[in-house]
Amino acid sequence: MKTIGLIGGMSWESSAVYYRLLNERVGNILGGSHSCECIMDSVDFDHIERLQHDNKWEELCHIMKDKALKLEKAGAEIILLCTNTMHVCEPEMTRDLRVPFLHIAEATGEAIVSKGLSRVGLLGTRFTMEKDFYSKILKEKFGVEVIIPKAEDRDLVHNCIYKELVRGQFLPSSKLEFQRVIRDLQAEGAQGVILGCTEIPMLIQQQDVEIPVFDTTSLHVDAALKNALI
Repeated sequence: MKTIGLIGGMSWESSAVYYRLLNERVGNILGGSHSCECIMDSVDFDHIERLQHDNKWEELCHIMKDKALKLEKAGAEIILLCTNTMHVCEPEMTRDLRVPFLHIAEATGEAIVSKGLSRVGLLGTRFTMEKDFYSKILKEKFGVEVIIPKAEDRDLVHNCIYKELVRGQFLPSSKLEFQRVIRDLQAEGAQGVILGCTEIPMLIQQQDVEIPVFDTTSLHVDAALKNALI
């Protein structure tokens, strides 16, 4: 088993899900009392959040790169960044990295293509929805077209993530709003929807909507174990 390095804390709520899923699935695959060999370096999300909203992406990328290199030095053989948004820093993070970095959008793209879909909705932070680092990979590597909610719904989703989900608040009223947004994306031709923030799957599950959902946390974990257990 390869050692998986996890860059966590964005937020700790979803990082805890990563840790649980990795260990549960290793146990299911290998049986007995097996668990995942992993190392986590976790940030203070308040600092990260402030830098994001102050548009200080260069500083954020330096932080992410430093975390990745520290994990490699500590013995990690695979690196996972336990968040969707900060994958905007992937080019800088991997420049001097010598171990594999598993991109969450690539794990998601493989799952979308495996279901034969070509047009999907994307929910996430405003940064993930509006920047092209995520949709570009899906389009160029997998031929998948991405559509995003209208501006006011992007604001709704973004604010829910930062004001509720990262703080462990999963409100029925917010679930209803997300379901409505997904229905609107479906009406625009979305064949499925990417839950492109690692907290969203704690609010929305497959049974909550009619079209296929792509739980990026779960897909990222599966990609890591496929690599770690070969």
